[in-house]
Amino acid sequence: MLSKVQRSLRPLSALCVTRAVHKSALDVMERPSSEETVTNSFGRFIQSVQPRHLSQTVLRRSKRMVLDSIGVGLLGSTTEVFDLALQHCQHMYAPDDISSVYGRPGTKLSPTLAAFVNGVAAHSMDFDDTWHPATHPSGAVLPALLAISDMLPSNSKPSGLDFLVAFNVGIEVQGRLMRFSNEAHNIPKRFHPPSVVGTMGSAAACSRLLSLERAQCSHALAIAASLAGAPMANAATQSKPLHIGNASRLGLEAALLASRGLEASPKVLDAVPGVAGFSAFYEDYAPQSMSSPAEGEPRFLLEDQDIAFKRFPAHLGMHWVADAAASVHETLVGVTAGTVSPNLVRDILLRVPRSKYIDRPFPESEHQARHSFQFNACSALLDGEVTVQSFTPEAMARPDLRAMLSRVRVEHPGDNPANFDRMYGEVQVTLVGGDVLVGRCDTFYGHWRNPLTNESLQKKFRNNAGAVLPPDRVEGLLEAVEGLEQLDDCKPLLAQLQ
Repeated sequence: MLSKVQRSLRPLSALCVTRAVHKSALDVMERPSSEETVTNSFGRFIQSVQPRHLSQTVLRRSKRMVLDSIGVGLLGSTTEVFDLALQHCQHMYAPDDISSVYGRPGTKLSPTLAAFVNGVAAHSMDFDDTWHPATHPSGAVLPALLAISDMLPSNSKPSGLDFLVAFNVGIEVQGRLMRFSNEAHNIPKRFHPPSVVGTMGSAAACSRLLSLERAQCSHALAIAASLAGAPMANAATQSKPLHIGNASRLGLEAALLASRGLEASPKVLDAVPGVAGFSAFYEDYAPQSMSSPAEGEPRFLLEDQDIAFKRFPAHLGMHWVADAAASVHETLVGVTAGTVSPNLVRDILLRVPRSKYIDRPFPESEHQARHSFQFNACSALLDGEVTVQSFTPEAMARPDLRAMLSRVRVEHPGDNPANFDRMYGEVQVTLVGGDVLVGRCDTFYGHWRNPLTNESLQKKFRNNAGAVLPPDRVEGLLEAVEGLEQLDDCKPLLAQLQ
C-alpha cells in the first residue's frame, strides 16, 4: 500500500496529488472549525510559516544542525546496528529505487525505509545533537526530509530555503511540545524523548515540505501521536537507535496518510480532562496554542536556545565528566611526566546527577559504555580525552581501564540535578600518596552555552563524513549546506549523498 502511495506521488508534486485526488476529502476537512484548539493552532503554524520568518540566527544555527546530522549519519552508516537495519529493509521489503541511503552509493529504498535507516545511522553512535529540554532533534527530522526530496520529481525538488523552513518547523514543534511539561526538562525516566516529540517533529516537517493544508497538518500530528513512544529500558542497547529511525519514518508515514485524507483526533495536543492525548507521554503536560504569522511574527525557539553538538559519540551527560576528568589527567601527567597509570590512583569519586540508565560501573558493550559515567571518566583520566576510538573493543578491554573502573565511587549531590541546563560533573582522584586532585565542569565545550565554533564543527564533519566519502564529496556537502538557502532546488545537496 505504501509503495503505491509513494509511486503515485512521483509524477506530481505532493500538493497537486493532494488537491487532485482528494479534493472531496479536503472540502470537508477545510470547513471552518467552530472551536479553536491547541491542535488546530499547530496545524496553522505548520502550514503558514514562510521563509521570511527565519531570522539569520535561525538559518545559521539550523544549517549547522543539518551539517552535523549528515556527518554523524554518514559515520553511523559504518556501524553494526545500521547494517542490521539496512539488511532487514532490503530482505523484508521489495526494492524501491527512490531515496538514498547514507554511506551506500547506488543503494536506494522506499522513502519511508530510507528515512528509517538514515535515522538509525544518525543515532547509532549517540553522536547526534541534543537540545533542552532533552531530545535529539535533527536525526528525527532530517532523514525524512531528504527522503521526500528524493521522492519528488526532478522538476519539483524543494528549494534550499523551503527545505530549511520545513526543517525548522520540525525542530520548533519538538521544542514547543517539550516546553509544555516540567517533567520533560529533566533527563527522562519513562519515554525516550526523540521517540515521542521526534515523531511529531518529523510529521510536522514532512507536512510542511509536502505542502499539506492546515487541517491535514493537524491530522498528521494526531496520526503521529498514535505512532510515537519508546521506553527508556532500551537505552544503551542496539535498539535505541531504532527510536530515531522510527521517529523519522513514522512521522513521514503520518504526513503521507494525512495527505491521503486519513483523519485523527482534532484535540490530540489539547489537555482534555479524562482523555489521554499527548498528555499520555507527560503527566504534567500543560499545552498552549502556537502563534502564527497572521498573529505576529513567530519567534523560533532556536533564536534563543542554541543546540549542543557532541565532540565524541556518547550520551550528553558524559561530556561533563569527560571534561572534568581530562583536567585531572593534565595535572597527573604533569606530576608523573609521562603516562597515567592506575597504580598511582587509590580512589576515584564522581559527583554526578542521579540517573540510573547512565550509571553503569562496568559496561559490557559499546552501547553501555556510551551511557556510563564511570567509563567516560576513566577513559579521560587515562587518555586526556574521549574519542570515537575510545569505544572500540580494544580500548574497552584495556587492563588499565578495567583497573581504573574498579576504583570508582559515585555520589549524587543535592545541588546536581538530572537536567542538562543545570547539572555539573566533578571528578575527585585520591592518589596512593594521599594527594587529592579535583576537576569540575559546569559547561563543556559544545554545550549550547559554549557552542562549537564553525571551525570545530566543520572539523568534526570532515572527520565523520571522511570516514565514508572521498574528500571532494565531503567538501561538496559542506559547500551545499553552507549555501543551502541560496539553492533554487536542493539537488546539489542530494547529489553529494548519492
